[in-house]
Amino acid sequence: MFKLLAIIITLLSFQALANEVNLYSAQKEYLIRPILNKFEKNTGIKVNMVTIDKSALISRLKNEGKNTPADLVLTVDIGNIYQLKKNNLLQSVNSKIIKKQIPKYLRDPENMWFGLTMSFRAIFYNKDKVAAGEIANYEDLSDQKWRNSLLIRSSSNIYNQSLVASFLAHNGEEKTKKWLKSLVANMARSPQGGDSSQIKSLAAGEGKIAVANSYYFGKLTLDKGKIQNKLVKDKVKIILPNQDNRGAHVNIRGGGVTKYAKNKENAIKLLEFLASDEAQSFFANINFEYPVSKNIAIPDSIKKWGNNLKSDQINLEKIAKEQERAIYLMDKAGWR
Repeated sequence: MFKLLAIIITLLSFQALANEVNLYSAQKEYLIRPILNKFEKNTGIKVNMVTIDKSALISRLKNEGKNTPADLVLTVDIGNIYQLKKNNLLQSVNSKIIKKQIPKYLRDPENMWFGLTMSFRAIFYNKDKVAAGEIANYEDLSDQKWRNSLLIRSSSNIYNQSLVASFLAHNGEEKTKKWLKSLVANMARSPQGGDSSQIKSLAAGEGKIAVANSYYFGKLTLDKGKIQNKLVKDKVKIILPNQDNRGAHVNIRGGGVTKYAKNKENAIKLLEFLASDEAQSFFANINFEYPVSKNIAIPDSIKKWGNNLKSDQINLEKIAKEQERAIYLMDKAGWR
């Protein structure tokens, strides 16, 4: 009798385990919960989500080690995602579904990480101070005519580190050194604030040009209730950089299956679902990010920024590997 009871309890435990997946995410739950609910309805697999700040994600997984409950982890920027791989916190996933949906340059060569949405590092200008066509490429940020005109956040920001790493990967160290030296000389103020701050300050009349991630502009121009954001809509224009050459530097929101996933199969199913057309369409319409799947039309909310975005096709892993060198060069150039 006792043996039978023990067997039943064991079977029930395995059944519970088979019907759930644990997600660690740097994205706020309300932004992703609707699509997770859809996954639950389609599969019967319960998604337990924990929101963790991207700066604490790696240390938490390392501290938990083999005892981590996390099966799948999602965060933003290839720099953060690559560190998950570098710290041996992910495992390889060989999925035909994922490979079909996600372009090669937006996923790990060893299938450890995968990009699920895409944004680009945009250039902005105040249309009262700069004419259309005066600036078009990242290289132009170092032009002497922009002395004391550039608004950009600090060198400690990972988005800027990835941008410089991208520049370094394409142009080599010597050109990057010269570019950085002139870029720093062009700053209108000491770096401060986040990406939204750069765009708001530009709209308010400080500086002439700015650099920030594209989706921040979408969020600011969507909110019509704030005076600052109305200024952004009236005064600021967005540029898709380097469209006549290599394409804009893009970055991702994505992740992978954890090394010690207890619900590996469910984690892969969830990852495949997040790469699906249904989920891609959802992501494209909630956060002003581009879908990684070519099957999904670009939403009108970001399509109006310009013709179809030409993105840099370099594999993001190469950019991640250049980040350490990029940070060193930024420091040497006096970018604080």
